Amino acid sequence: MTETESLNLFEKEKYINLTTFRKNGQAVPTPVWFVQMDEALYVFTGAQTGKAKRIRANGRASVAPCDARGNPRGEFVPLNGSSITDPAQVRRAVALYKRKYGFQYRLTNWMNALRKRNYTPALIKLALEEPSGQAA
Repeated sequence: MTETESLNLFEKEKYINLTTFRKNGQAVPTPVWFVQMDEALYVFTGAQTGKAKRIRANGRASVAPCDARGNPRGEFVPLNGSSITDPAQVRRAVALYKRKYGFQYRLTNWMNALRKRNYTPALIKLALEEPSGQAA
């Protein structure tokens, strides 16, 4: 299966089970919204969340389609995660989120702004590993 075919498995999904890994190797699964852009998956989260910290620490992740509670509905795909700070990529991801999740996305952002005055969003890029195991 090619890289594009693997990521196309998520095309019509609303949630993915994003599993990140602690330093000791323990898996930490989290259901999240995502968008697909440029042969990668993108996830917004708080910059100080555990998943963002784990991605910054080691970049190791895996994803599977899931329901809103995180129950996987397919096979996990190993990915490399990285934080994205490029403003153009962030704007494109925001536009895709608004289109995909509409009012729910806007409401969630508004609620985050109210609840967490120090909330800093982070954009995580999830890309497939190269066949040799090198980072994508």
